[in-house]
Amino acid sequence: MAKLIHSMIRVRDEVASLAFYERAFGLTVADRLVFDGFTLIYLSNAEQTFELELTVNHDRDRPYELGDGYGHLAVSVEDVDAEHARFVSEDLSPLPVKQLALEDRVVGRFFFVVDPDGYRIEVLQRGAPGRFL
Repeated sequence: MAKLIHSMIRVRDEVASLAFYERAFGLTVADRLVFDGFTLIYLSNAEQTFELELTVNHDRDRPYELGDGYGHLAVSVEDVDAEHARFVSEDLSPLPVKQLALEDRVVGRFFFVVDPDGYRIEVLQRGAPGRFL
């Protein structure tokens, strides 16, 4: 069976991105590989083995166009309301907490935040209802 191990996004400002992901999600550098022309930075925390790979292209001088195909990354948290309050206190500009339901079934409670490069990240309440681990 296949196991997801990382997701990669391209970022322009390594310092701003590292600061955002550490403040927002407690992700720190697990490995940093510098090549000619680009750097790969793998971020992780003690909650899981899945990593976020940041790719920094050294010659990039303009923002990336995310296009209309990118959706979002998602993380789960124990208490979505407490995390939302923390994001507000950290000046991370989270969008309001919302609830998603299908007929009588509540699928989940969540909010979105946007990283320095415009990537949307969904922060979901962990556990039932829904399928968020």
